[in-house]
Amino acid sequence: MSIVSDEQVIKVLRQYNPWWRTPYAIKEESKPQKRLAYYEALKMLNHESIRRFVVLSGARRVGKTTIMYQMIDHLIDEGVSVKNILYVSFDNPIIKLMDVESILSIYEAMYPIEGTRYVFLDEIQYTENWELWMKVIYDSRKDIRLAATGSASPVLEKGAADSGTGRWSILKIPTMSFYEYCRLLQLDDPVLPDFLCPSKLAEMSNAQLGDLMNRFMPLVNHFNRYLMIGGFPELVLSDDDMYAQRMLREDVVDKVIKRDVLSLFNIRSPLLMEKLFLYLCMNSTEIFSATTAAKELENTSVSTIESYIDALEMSNLIYLARPMNVGRKGALKGKPKIFISDAAIRNAVLMIDDVLSDEKELGAMVETAVYKHITSFYQGSTAQVGYFRKAKDNQKEVDVVVELPREKILCEVKYRNNSHIPQSDAIVELCRDESSGISHAFLITKRLDDFGITAHDTKVPIMKIPAIAFLYLLGKSEAEGQNGKM
Repeated sequence: MSIVSDEQVIKVLRQYNPWWRTPYAIKEESKPQKRLAYYEALKMLNHESIRRFVVLSGARRVGKTTIMYQMIDHLIDEGVSVKNILYVSFDNPIIKLMDVESILSIYEAMYPIEGTRYVFLDEIQYTENWELWMKVIYDSRKDIRLAATGSASPVLEKGAADSGTGRWSILKIPTMSFYEYCRLLQLDDPVLPDFLCPSKLAEMSNAQLGDLMNRFMPLVNHFNRYLMIGGFPELVLSDDDMYAQRMLREDVVDKVIKRDVLSLFNIRSPLLMEKLFLYLCMNSTEIFSATTAAKELENTSVSTIESYIDALEMSNLIYLARPMNVGRKGALKGKPKIFISDAAIRNAVLMIDDVLSDEKELGAMVETAVYKHITSFYQGSTAQVGYFRKAKDNQKEVDVVVELPREKILCEVKYRNNSHIPQSDAIVELCRDESSGISHAFLITKRLDDFGITAHDTKVPIMKIPAIAFLYLLGKSEAEGQNGKM
């Protein structure tokens, strides 16, 4: 006998799908501002010649569910019968006890349905054998188009590798870019040349650059708030920033660490996991040593720390930047740098007073934002993103390295009032070295009047770009479909 009756499930499904009764009910859930991921997901779902299910992966509160609601809204506007659209969240305690096939059977027994069904499954990782059921549905039900979400990406990716090859694609959803933040708040766009990307700035005169940077002046206060609140849509729209940070701690960090990670991964010590994440927040943007962390955290085993790091990465709370070789300079091996997935998460956990006046903390926040933007910008391309640190002189480092088959891009963050770098700096040495294969080099600065090519004698010019302009242009290029072309 089933623990849950069909009647209980039907009651939940009707609550989740109010458009079955009132088609315009979806308007209350669908937001007018749409992220780039919405368009990519809708294209996958509706592609005429290539049938694919789409799985949206990302941290809590990044807007995965909203994207699905927007897709449902679009389908209803396009004339799809409301009864042909099913949304269900496996985060629900009743639904969590059911498998995908049973939910689908109950739904199809509720109403007479003809034509294509559109099925939206939220937090799919909470139902057992989800990937097997999706495989069966894909292979046996050509009348179903399906989208799903999940907060633990490699759990989804493993399912995709095992069963999903040629059946579904995973679309990673990071927190919003600064450009998306501005769009969500409906701020006036700076008037910019069409398809302007960071690499094009080196072709502009100082007068043109000065005029361009002045156009970002109205966004300075918003940029500072973006660093504090981050790219979580609901929090961006809040008018109470202190409360928003509290919600960030409770909804994004606490729920992921205390519930998602514990239920999805073999975590024996929840307290150790909490301590490790606090340790990572305190040491983010630095080289990470599992051996050192193991000694400082209850003198636990290195293997435990490494497994917990994997779980945090899988839960979309951190990025691991791997060391990369550049030219003939020997690079540090093996040790990653840790980046929290959004600078605002770090702020919310550490609760540092007046962080915007602390140059060191502010530098770490901007470096985190730069790494996140670049990782998102090159998602889906062949690019490798990491960092460089010289092996024999480990004070010499480049914060972000992007390697493509025909390009190698360096980004160094100097978010401070004086962005000067000496001739001996790693980015300067690498840009002087013809064998390094560098195509572009950027120095990310703080002040809007701190721009232009540096005075260093290098084979590849080093372009200074204020962080607010660099991040806005990356986000805008991505939204215009120019991602992967910095």
